[in-house]
Amino acid sequence: MLKINADDGYYFGLQVFETIAVEDNIPVFPMEHLERLQNALKNLHIQNPETESALTVSRLRKEAFLCPYRHGVLKISVSEQNLLFTVRENTYREEQYRRGFAVQTSPIRRNETSPLVYYKTANYGDNILEKRRAHSCGFDEPVFLNTRGQICEGATSNIFFVKNQTLFTPKVSCGLLNGIMRNYLMKKYPVEEAVLYPGQISEFDEIFLTNSLMGIMPVSSWDGHPIRNCSFSQNLRREYLSLCRTLL
Repeated sequence: MLKINADDGYYFGLQVFETIAVEDNIPVFPMEHLERLQNALKNLHIQNPETESALTVSRLRKEAFLCPYRHGVLKISVSEQNLLFTVRENTYREEQYRRGFAVQTSPIRRNETSPLVYYKTANYGDNILEKRRAHSCGFDEPVFLNTRGQICEGATSNIFFVKNQTLFTPKVSCGLLNGIMRNYLMKKYPVEEAVLYPGQISEFDEIFLTNSLMGIMPVSSWDGHPIRNCSFSQNLRREYLSLCRTLL
């Protein structure tokens, strides 16, 4: 049973976390996750004396080795008085990649002026409530706009658009978490960061979502409008899965 100390992370959400894909007991992109976690701790002024010795790649590999699932998840949660490692099953299934995700614009706006939107913190209520609403309404992922009406991100994902074989994604300054998979794609392929609006959706050939657990997920519809092409994103996914196999 986990023991949680009642600190500012418990009472006020001043806690950061990372969710890491674990494939056959091997963590995927462990260094990248640790770097982002350390950056969040620094910028949100969360000081935990355990982190210096515990937040290492070797510790992550040790924790991932204990995961009982072939496709698993390692979660690290850190606040001033808590440092927790937990594992669970990765529930994304192949059928979801075949049909693609139905997304819908959320009525809740991202506050791009808040530092909390740029880090993975326990201030996650908007995301969870909108994700639950999505499932109750029969779609997969809500997409947030910021206070200026610009596209930001999904509740649990970054968003990419494809036009004439070119990749586009919203700028971080629009108010979004700079995801590990987002960074992977931006380092590996030419990607244009842009300010994008919902009215531009019809201009793109494809749309797909990314996060560390789903990898690359095609979008099949946006606000009920079908997006029929997913060949580019499926090719990207095959390349990513091939990379993962080399890491194992």
